[in-house]
Amino acid sequence: MLEVCGLAAGYGRAQVLFGLDLALAAGEVVALLGRNGAGKSTALKALIGLIPAAAGEIRFEGRRIERLAPWQRARLGLGYVPEDRRIFAELTVMENLEAGRRAARVGAPSWNEDRLFEIFPSLARLRDRPGGSLSGGEQQMLAIARTLIGNPRAVLLDEPSEGLAPAVVESLARAIAEMRRAGLAVLLAEQNLRFAARTADRACVIEKGAIRFEGAMRALVADPAARTRLFAL
Repeated sequence: MLEVCGLAAGYGRAQVLFGLDLALAAGEVVALLGRNGAGKSTALKALIGLIPAAAGEIRFEGRRIERLAPWQRARLGLGYVPEDRRIFAELTVMENLEAGRRAARVGAPSWNEDRLFEIFPSLARLRDRPGGSLSGGEQQMLAIARTLIGNPRAVLLDEPSEGLAPAVVESLARAIAEMRRAGLAVLLAEQNLRFAARTADRACVIEKGAIRFEGAMRALVADPAARTRLFAL
């Protein structure tokens, strides 16, 4: 579904990614793990096109996309939930969802309000509330729901569990499991190893802008020496 080969990117003269390689299949959740500043968020921004690729290839369903604009990548079915959520504060929950709505795609899961409210029942109760009045956890749910109603084939989630209450984190874990069951490819940038272990099939550990470990999540969880060596977890 998504393949990255030799990706280099950064901010001006400050290079952050140095030959990043990873792959993501349909119906798979991959956790991109690493310390603060390792390049997790930069990797997701480069994949969606918010920062340019200086080198390397990004293929989405076999098509090279590294020169496409973010909106073009989104139209192809690549969804993105940023770390800062970026919901529309003055729009209601329903209006935020309407802003993200896209027609169903052939061969991709179809999402509508009813299905999303089953995953996030609190949003159903808040449907007429402005986005800016929601709690941080409710805004995170809304940001994910707004991306899903665009009917993507793959979703990039940037630090979805950061700073949230345990009950909200539990809800997010259920949502990611539902994405997997629906056949979506999910790339999850996370620092929370416990959350990643619950949700991801594979782990990719990034350090200094390159992948230093790639393997089954259960193998990483079962190897404390590897965790200490890679990111002192």
